[in-house]
Amino acid sequence: MSGGMLEDAAKQFDQVAERLKLDPGLQKRLRHPHRALVVSVPVAMDDGRTEIFEGFRVQHDNALGPTKGGIRYHPDVSLEEVTALAMLMTWKCALMGLPYGGAKGGVRCEPRTLSRRELERLTRRYTAEIFLIIGPEHDIPAPDMGTDEQVMAWMMDTYSMQRGMTSPGVVTGKPILLGGSRGRREATGRGVYTIVLETAKKIGFDPKRMTVAVQGFGNVGSVAAQLLAENGCRVIAVSDSKGGIYNPKGLDVPRLLRERLAGGILPDYGDADRISQAELLALECDVLIPAALGGQITAANAPTVRARIIAEGANGPTTPEADQILREQKVLVLPDILANAGGVTVSYFEWVQDLQFYFWTEQEINTRLTEIMTAAFTRVWGYAQAEGVDLRTAALMLAAQRVAEAHRLRGLYP
Repeated sequence: MSGGMLEDAAKQFDQVAERLKLDPGLQKRLRHPHRALVVSVPVAMDDGRTEIFEGFRVQHDNALGPTKGGIRYHPDVSLEEVTALAMLMTWKCALMGLPYGGAKGGVRCEPRTLSRRELERLTRRYTAEIFLIIGPEHDIPAPDMGTDEQVMAWMMDTYSMQRGMTSPGVVTGKPILLGGSRGRREATGRGVYTIVLETAKKIGFDPKRMTVAVQGFGNVGSVAAQLLAENGCRVIAVSDSKGGIYNPKGLDVPRLLRERLAGGILPDYGDADRISQAELLALECDVLIPAALGGQITAANAPTVRARIIAEGANGPTTPEADQILREQKVLVLPDILANAGGVTVSYFEWVQDLQFYFWTEQEINTRLTEIMTAAFTRVWGYAQAEGVDLRTAALMLAAQRVAEAHRLRGLYP
């Protein structure tokens, strides 16, 4: 295996496998994906030329059920990154008790430079290239970085045209009119919010006195910030790709959301000081939510972290080396496979609704999400206490045990 994020994911799994004394053959099997597809995606651009993009879809493990995972459009998408994220999805789905294995996909591109017509052609061609390995009973994509409800609608339509029948269950994160689920867009941020509040209860924090800093004021970070602010927390800093803002007295989160919807950018927000991403990560606060890209907290900057709790809204924001430093500093890390699992959980709800052609209310969605997130947190917290390990190790051990047991029960074919 190569690639920093993939090496980190494999290293974390190896440590857990040794603790669990997993069968060496199964350990080797779970270090590698079940299937990895690399495709060329030729697209007719608006100026008449043909551009060739590179696309990926990786299915890590399907012992528990069809694979599940997002599609990202980003210039840094690579086979190594997608493989690491697929592995993390396996553990996330297993930890939450979902009948899924992990997958991930993406296209190496800069979606912000593409016209709407180019983005649609890219999406439809990419979907056609991976058509043979996706489907409601095989592998179910979802939105991720650089993709949204519209991209999922195009994917669903392309797959349906190939099948000759409307198949809403092939993707999740779709528009509600096309079989999407209420509460799906807010689900990941709501999950982060739920896990932070459950943690506060366990350690005796009063949420109304908690200060919060959010790196990445996108779909996940903004929803988590909004819900925490509504619950009485003081959000003192947020950032996006253009920079960050800080006010120790607290930011007006509803105003930030309104300005963001109107096309404003964070650094232009008044009543706050401009700060860099590095400065935000080093702020003194009760809760730090890294909800941007992976690999943000490293051995280089972990010693500067002054938060008491880190709730990982992004996938893989903390490297294993940083994890060790944070443990020594008594920083409580709420791992990504637990903290940001709200998105895949409501994606599961959407898939079930699509298969049944029966839809739930948003209140039902949020209630079921909170129940599942809270139960998972309770399992992880209790296991960590019983085994004397940190929460990430506990979460990974619980997930790996579930996947390993599925393999044991199914046996090895042929």
